[in-house]
Amino acid sequence: MNKKSLISYGERTDKAMKTWVQVSKTYNRFFSEELKYFLNHELTFNQFKVLEVLYHRGNLNIGDITKLILSTPGNITVVIKNLKRDDWITSISDPKDKRANILSITQKGKDKMSSLFPQHAQNIHDYMNILDDEELNTLYTLLRKVYKA
Repeated sequence: MNKKSLISYGERTDKAMKTWVQVSKTYNRFFSEELKYFLNHELTFNQFKVLEVLYHRGNLNIGDITKLILSTPGNITVVIKNLKRDDWITSISDPKDKRANILSITQKGKDKMSSLFPQHAQNIHDYMNILDDEELNTLYTLLRKVYKA
């Protein structure tokens, strides 16, 4: 099978599109593996993200969490409702804004994250282990540069 496209959009554009495909394929591979890991621990990916941000950053309001985990207000509402139902998080009224709530991870949530997160971190380490330190630094720097552009 011929893998070269019959249509070119210019050498640089063709390379940029191939690079984008590689970034997407890599992300999808990592995401798929981590999704299985979270599901084995009875968490959805979005539940994990909310617990992770509260575990590492402390109490936050819903708006801050939504921004940090790159979610949408509609989706986050359901995720938070389910995390509260399962006693992973609690909420209190924000003393600075009575219309808002501050979310806090419960001890049950902390216990879950302290047992779950070290292996998650090791998984990410293992995915990137193909790269030496210089390559990993370069990849990080380049991806950050593209993101900020």
